[in-house]
Amino acid sequence: MGVLARLGAGELFLWSNKDHNYSASVANLHLSQCYSCHKHALWLHDKLLHPTPHLHVECISDMSSEIRADFEEAREIFFLSPRGAAALLRLAVQKLCAVLGESGENINDDIASLVGKGLPVKVQQALDTLRVIGNDAVHPGQIDLNDNRDIAASLFELPNIIIDEMISEPKKIEEMYNKLPASKKDAIAKRDGTARTKTFDE
Repeated sequence: MGVLARLGAGELFLWSNKDHNYSASVANLHLSQCYSCHKHALWLHDKLLHPTPHLHVECISDMSSEIRADFEEAREIFFLSPRGAAALLRLAVQKLCAVLGESGENINDDIASLVGKGLPVKVQQALDTLRVIGNDAVHPGQIDLNDNRDIAASLFELPNIIIDEMISEPKKIEEMYNKLPASKKDAIAKRDGTARTKTFDE
Protein backbone atom coordinates (compact mmCIF):
# COMPACT_ATOMS: atom_id res chain seq x y z
CA MET A 1 0.00 0.00 0.00
CA GLY A 2 1.36 3.40 -0.98
CA VAL A 3 1.96 6.32 1.36
CA LEU A 4 -1.12 8.25 0.22
CA ALA A 5 -3.35 5.21 0.61
CA ARG A 6 -1.98 4.54 4.11
CA LEU A 7 -2.58 8.18 5.05
CA GLY A 8 -6.13 8.03 3.74
CA ALA A 9 -6.80 4.83 5.65
CA GLY A 10 -5.81 6.54 8.90
CA GLU A 11 -2.88 4.22 9.55
CA LEU A 12 -0.18 5.25 12.01
CA PHE A 13 3.25 4.63 10.52
CA LEU A 14 6.78 5.94 10.21
CA TRP A 15 7.67 7.68 6.98
CA SER A 16 10.96 8.99 5.70
CA ASN A 17 12.20 10.46 2.45
CA LYS A 18 15.04 8.19 1.41
CA ASP A 19 16.60 11.02 -0.61
CA HIS A 20 17.42 12.96 2.56
CA ASN A 21 19.44 12.06 5.63
CA TYR A 22 17.05 12.82 8.47
CA SER A 23 15.06 10.67 10.86
CA ALA A 24 11.70 9.28 9.99
CA SER A 25 8.49 11.17 10.78
CA VAL A 26 5.32 9.79 12.32
CA ALA A 27 2.56 9.90 9.75
CA ASN A 28 -1.11 10.55 10.58
CA LEU A 29 -0.39 11.77 14.11
CA HIS A 30 -1.30 15.43 14.52
CA LEU A 31 -1.22 18.09 17.21
CA SER A 32 -3.74 20.93 17.21
CA GLN A 33 -4.41 23.95 19.40
CA CYS A 34 -7.83 25.31 20.29
CA TYR A 35 -8.42 28.92 19.23
CA SER A 36 -10.55 29.57 22.33
CA CYS A 37 -8.80 27.90 25.29
CA HIS A 38 -5.37 27.48 23.60
CA LYS A 39 -5.07 23.91 24.89
CA HIS A 40 -3.58 21.21 22.68
CA ALA A 41 -5.22 18.09 21.30
CA LEU A 42 -3.68 14.93 19.84
CA TRP A 43 -5.25 13.28 16.79
CA LEU A 44 -4.72 9.99 14.98
CA HIS A 45 -5.88 10.83 11.46
CA ASP A 46 -9.39 12.20 12.23
CA LYS A 47 -9.79 10.48 15.61
CA LEU A 48 -9.29 12.52 18.79
CA LEU A 49 -6.92 10.74 21.20
CA HIS A 50 -6.38 13.45 23.80
CA PRO A 51 -8.25 14.88 25.57
CA THR A 52 -10.57 11.88 25.63
CA PRO A 53 -13.84 12.92 23.97
CA HIS A 54 -16.99 12.58 26.05
CA LEU A 55 -20.63 13.38 25.63
CA HIS A 56 -21.52 16.87 26.89
CA VAL A 57 -24.58 16.15 29.01
CA GLU A 58 -24.94 17.06 32.68
CA CYS A 59 -26.62 14.98 35.35
CA ILE A 60 -29.39 16.46 37.47
CA SER A 61 -28.35 17.74 40.90
CA ASP A 62 -30.57 15.28 42.80
CA MET A 63 -28.86 12.26 41.23
CA SER A 64 -27.24 10.19 44.00
CA SER A 65 -23.46 9.76 43.99
CA GLU A 66 -23.66 6.03 43.18
CA ILE A 67 -25.92 6.58 40.17
CA ARG A 68 -23.91 9.64 39.14
CA ALA A 69 -20.74 7.52 38.98
CA ASP A 70 -22.34 5.17 36.44
CA PHE A 71 -23.83 8.09 34.51
CA GLU A 72 -20.48 9.87 34.23
CA GLU A 73 -18.63 6.69 33.28
CA ALA A 74 -21.20 6.08 30.54
CA ARG A 75 -20.66 9.64 29.33
CA GLU A 76 -16.88 9.21 29.29
CA ILE A 77 -16.93 6.00 27.20
CA PHE A 78 -19.79 6.96 24.88
CA PHE A 79 -17.62 7.69 21.82
CA LEU A 80 -15.52 4.57 22.37
CA SER A 81 -18.44 2.24 23.10
CA PRO A 82 -22.08 3.36 22.76
CA ARG A 83 -23.08 -0.20 23.69
CA GLY A 84 -21.08 -0.03 26.89
CA ALA A 85 -22.59 3.36 27.71
CA ALA A 86 -26.12 2.00 27.27
CA ALA A 87 -25.34 -0.96 29.52
CA LEU A 88 -24.02 1.40 32.23
CA LEU A 89 -27.15 3.55 32.02
CA ARG A 90 -29.26 0.43 32.46
CA LEU A 91 -27.25 -0.36 35.59
CA ALA A 92 -27.81 3.19 36.83
CA VAL A 93 -31.57 2.77 36.39
CA GLN A 94 -31.51 -0.50 38.31
CA LYS A 95 -29.89 1.40 41.20
CA LEU A 96 -32.44 4.17 40.76
CA CYS A 97 -35.25 1.65 41.26
CA ALA A 98 -33.71 0.83 44.65
CA VAL A 99 -33.67 4.56 45.50
CA LEU A 100 -37.39 4.62 44.64
CA GLY A 101 -38.04 1.92 47.23
CA GLU A 102 -37.74 -1.28 45.22
CA SER A 103 -35.34 -4.20 45.68
CA GLY A 104 -32.96 -3.19 42.88
CA GLU A 105 -32.46 -6.89 42.05
CA ASN A 106 -34.66 -7.26 38.96
CA ILE A 107 -35.37 -4.08 37.05
CA ASN A 108 -38.40 -5.51 35.23
CA ASP A 109 -40.03 -6.61 38.50
CA ASP A 110 -39.15 -3.28 40.10
CA ILE A 111 -40.83 -1.32 37.28
CA ALA A 112 -43.93 -3.54 37.54
CA SER A 113 -44.08 -2.87 41.29
CA LEU A 114 -43.73 0.88 40.76
CA VAL A 115 -46.51 0.80 38.14
CA GLY A 116 -48.72 -0.92 40.69
CA LYS A 117 -48.07 1.96 43.09
CA GLY A 118 -49.18 4.59 40.59
CA LEU A 119 -46.03 5.28 38.57
CA PRO A 120 -46.70 7.93 35.89
CA VAL A 121 -46.80 6.45 32.38
CA LYS A 122 -44.01 8.69 31.08
CA VAL A 123 -41.67 7.50 33.85
CA GLN A 124 -42.57 3.86 33.17
CA GLN A 125 -41.79 4.38 29.50
CA ALA A 126 -38.46 6.06 30.30
CA LEU A 127 -37.47 3.23 32.65
CA ASP A 128 -38.47 0.53 30.16
CA THR A 129 -36.66 2.29 27.31
CA LEU A 130 -33.43 2.26 29.30
CA ARG A 131 -34.03 -1.33 30.42
CA VAL A 132 -34.74 -2.72 26.94
CA ILE A 133 -32.06 -0.83 25.01
CA GLY A 134 -29.50 -1.44 27.77
CA ASN A 135 -30.25 -5.15 27.68
CA ASP A 136 -30.28 -5.40 23.89
CA ALA A 137 -27.01 -3.45 23.57
CA VAL A 138 -25.04 -6.37 25.02
CA HIS A 139 -26.81 -9.15 23.10
CA PRO A 140 -25.86 -10.06 19.50
CA GLY A 141 -28.50 -9.56 16.86
CA GLN A 142 -30.29 -6.83 18.81
CA ILE A 143 -30.02 -3.03 18.49
CA ASP A 144 -26.60 -2.07 17.08
CA LEU A 145 -25.83 1.15 18.92
CA ASN A 146 -22.55 1.56 17.05
CA ASP A 147 -24.66 2.28 13.97
CA ASN A 148 -27.34 4.15 15.95
CA ARG A 149 -25.36 6.55 18.10
CA ASP A 150 -28.23 9.04 18.19
CA ILE A 151 -30.33 6.46 20.04
CA ALA A 152 -27.54 5.86 22.54
CA ALA A 153 -27.00 9.60 23.06
CA SER A 154 -30.71 10.24 23.67
CA LEU A 155 -30.70 7.69 26.52
CA PHE A 156 -28.75 10.14 28.68
CA GLU A 157 -31.79 12.40 28.90
CA LEU A 158 -33.96 9.73 30.51
CA PRO A 159 -32.33 9.33 33.97
CA ASN A 160 -32.58 13.10 34.42
CA ILE A 161 -36.26 13.06 33.41
CA ILE A 162 -37.01 10.20 35.82
CA ILE A 163 -35.19 11.79 38.76
CA ASP A 164 -36.77 15.18 38.13
CA GLU A 165 -40.26 13.67 38.08
CA MET A 166 -39.84 11.24 40.97
CA ILE A 167 -37.40 13.03 43.29
CA SER A 168 -36.75 16.70 42.44
CA GLU A 169 -40.31 17.90 41.86
CA PRO A 170 -41.82 16.16 44.93
CA LYS A 171 -38.98 17.55 47.04
CA LYS A 172 -39.63 21.10 45.82
CA ILE A 173 -43.34 20.77 46.52
CA GLU A 174 -42.72 19.32 49.99
CA GLU A 175 -40.32 22.14 50.83
CA MET A 176 -42.93 24.74 49.82
CA TYR A 177 -45.71 22.92 51.67
CA ASN A 178 -43.62 22.75 54.85
CA LYS A 179 -43.42 26.54 54.85
CA LEU A 180 -47.18 26.79 55.43
CA PRO A 181 -48.20 27.76 58.98
CA ALA A 182 -48.66 24.77 61.27
CA SER A 183 -52.31 25.68 61.85
CA LYS A 184 -53.00 25.56 58.11
CA LYS A 185 -51.32 22.17 57.75
CA ASP A 186 -53.29 20.85 60.73
CA ALA A 187 -56.52 22.01 59.10
CA ILE A 188 -55.54 20.30 55.85
CA ALA A 189 -54.71 17.07 57.70
CA LYS A 190 -58.06 17.22 59.47
CA ARG A 191 -59.84 17.79 56.18
CA ASP A 192 -58.16 14.88 54.44
CA GLY A 193 -57.93 12.47 57.38
CA THR A 194 -54.78 10.84 58.71
CA ALA A 195 -55.24 7.71 56.59
CA ARG A 196 -54.89 9.50 53.27
CA THR A 197 -52.85 7.40 50.84
CA LYS A 198 -50.28 9.06 48.60
CA THR A 199 -49.54 7.89 45.05
CA PHE A 200 -46.81 8.72 42.58
CA ASP A 201 -49.25 10.89 40.65
CA GLU A 202 -49.47 13.42 43.49
